[in-house]
Amino acid sequence: MAEPEEEDRKPQSDEAHSAFTPVGGVDQAAPPEEDHPSSEFTIPSGLRIPQTHEDTESSAFTPPETYDSRQPPPHFTPPTGIPVVRLVKEAPWQDRMRTILRTPVAERPAPEPTQKHEDDEGRAVPRVLDLTLRIGELLLAGGEGAEDVEAAMFAVTHSYGLDRCEPNVTFTLIAISYQPSLVDDPVTASRTVRRRGTDYTRLSAVYRLVDDISSEEVDISLEEAYRRLADLRRNRHPYPGWALTAAAGLLAGSASVLVGGDVLVFVAAALGAMLGDRLAWLCAGRGLPEFYQFVVAAMPPAAMGVAISLLDLPDVKASAVITGGLFALIPGRALVAGVQDGLTGYYITAAARLLEVGYLIVGIVCGVLMVLYLGVTLDAGLNPETSIHSSDRPLIQILASMSLSLAFAILLQQERSTVLLVTLNGGVAWIVFGALARTGGISPVAATAVAAGLVGLFGQLLSRYRFASALPYVTAAIGPLLPGSATYFGLLEIARNNLNPGLASLSKAAALALAIAIGVNLGGELSRLFLKAPRPEGQKARRAAKRTRGF
Repeated sequence: MAEPEEEDRKPQSDEAHSAFTPVGGVDQAAPPEEDHPSSEFTIPSGLRIPQTHEDTESSAFTPPETYDSRQPPPHFTPPTGIPVVRLVKEAPWQDRMRTILRTPVAERPAPEPTQKHEDDEGRAVPRVLDLTLRIGELLLAGGEGAEDVEAAMFAVTHSYGLDRCEPNVTFTLIAISYQPSLVDDPVTASRTVRRRGTDYTRLSAVYRLVDDISSEEVDISLEEAYRRLADLRRNRHPYPGWALTAAAGLLAGSASVLVGGDVLVFVAAALGAMLGDRLAWLCAGRGLPEFYQFVVAAMPPAAMGVAISLLDLPDVKASAVITGGLFALIPGRALVAGVQDGLTGYYITAAARLLEVGYLIVGIVCGVLMVLYLGVTLDAGLNPETSIHSSDRPLIQILASMSLSLAFAILLQQERSTVLLVTLNGGVAWIVFGALARTGGISPVAATAVAAGLVGLFGQLLSRYRFASALPYVTAAIGPLLPGSATYFGLLEIARNNLNPGLASLSKAAALALAIAIGVNLGGELSRLFLKAPRPEGQKARRAAKRTRGF
């Protein structure tokens, strides 16, 4: 019995005894509530748990418990509903697509496919986007405005049933993005415009292709559209090279008669312009940039004028020879397109186009100034003996303006069916200008703007009548209004070290050029007042082209 008592009296090891072990005989308090283990997903006390059945299935369209039908949250859709855009079939496709462009994305109508293709949508989407980019490339390379290029791209995609497409056009890059649904990744494609030219025959053919694609009466598959696009790419220019050179001479000679020249001045201006055109073609064949081509092309007309001044022929105006040569070089087409892009909200493209115009004008200035400095050194007697449009020969000037528009149309490679109409449009422009500036005594800038507005108005109406681009009916018709005389007199004064009069004359030339561009664009916008353009239901006015509202 002694042995167990001795074992009970032995001290226990450290593993059997802890300093935190409660002392026997002492009542222990319950642990506080905070010490109970809990989860971060445990529902706090006081929260009302909705009583639902375990087997009740919920839907994505089931309203939440906090939804109150009496005080609903604000909706994305307005209470009156989204306005319906009625794309009337009687309106030209240009206006229908422009209406979609100027409509917010959430309010655009679903497309109504006019063309059917055999492939399913997944395989056809890349081909439709590629076809759209190729058509947009030809239009942008031909000098078409950015908004019109996007309208044509919209027409192609909508005709083949692709909605939610967003084209993006800049000066040298065309991109388009298509999103099949809100949960699918968008498909984006782009194309770069490397070269630009002035072939309005090809431009008209592209417009006819887009018109056929967007028409319900014509069935064009993707294969047929690709074939037609390849055919018009391979088409040769409608006029040979010698005809273009002769047209450049006719343009310069007509412009010299327009500012007071006679037969000798006509011949001298034509020879100078044709020589400059051939030299520019030679430089282009050698791969020189366009800037140097303009420098070389501007030198022969100026040299011809200096030579006539050195010969001191009686009643021969050397300034008319140089002015006629400048008419054939001023980039009026690029200027009108640049201002039009700026007025319609495409500021990046407009800035790039106007920068290009600035470089080309600087090239003309360099070529003319080098020759004029040589003439002043040789005491050629270059004096501004005439003012802008000072000659009073109405009938001869009207015929000269029509001849100038005719030559300009040939240089732009227009279709022969449009040459007569644009020639008449140019004659009307000069008649309006002469009536306002000479008879009415109105400022030349204001008279130029009004005449250019009529050119834009008639050009847009003619293009809608033929479902074609407005450029062939507008660009050549503004030729008689180009500021050739103001440009020459400004350069002459600078060559004679008279900077203030020279800069004033060049500023007047810039004002005349801007008046032409703004007048053409305003005339085109006014032409839509006579057209049945689509618009949202209940909206009285057409949506504005400007999207920033100034801020």
